[in-house]
Amino acid sequence: GHRGVDSTGETTYKKTTSSALKGAIQLGITHTVGSLSTKPERDVLMQDFYVVESIFFPSEGSNLTPAHHYNDFRFKTYAPVAFRYFRELFGIRPDDYLYSLCNEPLIELSNSGASGSLFYVSSDDEFIIKTVQHKEAEFLQKLLPGYYMNLNQNPRTLLPKFYGLYCVQAGGKNIRIVVMNNLLPRSVKMHLKYDLKGSTYKRRASQKEREKVFPTYKDLDFMQDIPDGLFLDSDMYNALCKTLQRDCLVLQSFKIMDYSLLVAIHNMDLAQREHTLADGTSQADTRRPAAQKALYSTAMESIQGEARRGGTIETDDQMGGIPARNAKGERLLLYIGIIDVLQSYRFVKKLEHSWKALVHDGDTVSVHRPSFYAERFQRFMCNTAFKKIPLKPSPSKKSRSGTMLPRRS
Repeated sequence: GHRGVDSTGETTYKKTTSSALKGAIQLGITHTVGSLSTKPERDVLMQDFYVVESIFFPSEGSNLTPAHHYNDFRFKTYAPVAFRYFRELFGIRPDDYLYSLCNEPLIELSNSGASGSLFYVSSDDEFIIKTVQHKEAEFLQKLLPGYYMNLNQNPRTLLPKFYGLYCVQAGGKNIRIVVMNNLLPRSVKMHLKYDLKGSTYKRRASQKEREKVFPTYKDLDFMQDIPDGLFLDSDMYNALCKTLQRDCLVLQSFKIMDYSLLVAIHNMDLAQREHTLADGTSQADTRRPAAQKALYSTAMESIQGEARRGGTIETDDQMGGIPARNAKGERLLLYIGIIDVLQSYRFVKKLEHSWKALVHDGDTVSVHRPSFYAERFQRFMCNTAFKKIPLKPSPSKKSRSGTMLPRRS
């Protein structure tokens, strides 16, 4: 990947230090959102998806840009008017967007995925900034018109919410970044995390992954750890499966495969026990996490119809998670979202590796035609991963069966 570490121990990306990259991102976004606010609101036109605006930031400053203590860089904003529309759809006001991303230092996440990307989170937990490869950025640009159409019809989705696509040109290198919704609030302790594709072929977390502080497990691990699945009440289960079905249809229409469902689990009963233990030694953290500002940004809102119309459904103790239980009956909160939707282009490479696997076990390998992939993904999520809480038999039936028993024996 492009990620490295310099002699001082600081993370670098394409040889640019993380601190310089964070500074450039904040300067660039401040400028681009500011200049956009002078442009009148209007409908999004087809050509808006293809616009790229560019501004040069010399270190000594210019009449358009402030002086800064990084090397000179150029900042590009892709489809600014279209992304402004997406942010508006999610209820993100320009000043909130600026405040979240540019007012406080961005926090670098150490435990990033296998992709070699850098991840930053805004200090208020609202946004994730992720470096993407050239092909992924190109692919997102191609998706924009379809994404626009889909969001207009259905803003409640578990698909990633894209709020901006930018490029920092520094030291002769292009560093492309995308701003998205943050699926995992840092204020909620996640006890388990899974990346699920509905495939079982080689879908087990590596030894190296398992050694991490907060490993991401895979399908086979899930089936081993939670063989009975996660139980949701029937309305919640139906809402989740319906949302997954709609989202898969969209991904299929874009010919996208190899996406995953990220499922992070906060175990409320375990957290309570941990607090009780911690109380004896240190003061447990009792701060309530602030609710996320962006509309539909929590797992709960993504699947629930009327989440913010005239009062929220979320009770305070759900913290945006979807209430569930495990087979032991422990109370859980689930944080979920579909991830890795921009990697369709990697398939050609994957197919080269996969023909052996197709011979080996055609159905379980994770590379397939989009319709097959979508069907298998949904089947796994709605049959294996998530289940309806079984209805308790009504008392009248119980008493009837009670009178039957002696005769049967």
